[in-house]
Amino acid sequence: MTEVLGAAALVGSGVTAGVLFAVALSVLPALFAMETGTYVYAHQLLGRNWDPTMPVIVLSSTLLDVALAVAVPGTGRVLFATAAVLLLAVSGVSHLCNVPINRRVKAITDPAVIPTDWQDPRPLWRRFHYLRTALAVLALAVNATAVTTM
Repeated sequence: MTEVLGAAALVGSGVTAGVLFAVALSVLPALFAMETGTYVYAHQLLGRNWDPTMPVIVLSSTLLDVALAVAVPGTGRVLFATAAVLLLAVSGVSHLCNVPINRRVKAITDPAVIPTDWQDPRPLWRRFHYLRTALAVLALAVNATAVTTM
């Protein structure tokens, strides 16, 4: 049973790291190249499917790592616990940093009419995104190590 849970944790952390890496590699540069109104429109469209899906994947993978940290002895316990903490940090950065920015962007009802006092959130959003991407890649590496040492 631990092998199945380990494979699922590895897939979940791999999907998490892969999605965040793809956004960092391709989506972010595209968003930065856009005029503000186009960026707002694109950001609103992109968020429709990420928001309900990614939290489920990240938190499910975290729970799998916690279960494995309890079930597996020795080094595996420490590795799975570390991966769980890293994934929890990914979720924390997302919910506490990126999601509030997403809400501000979604609050704009007409991307053609940006409020004059509106500050472009792209640089701040990018910094938080790079942080959670690094955490996710580390979680994947730790999970891969943990699975191979079971």
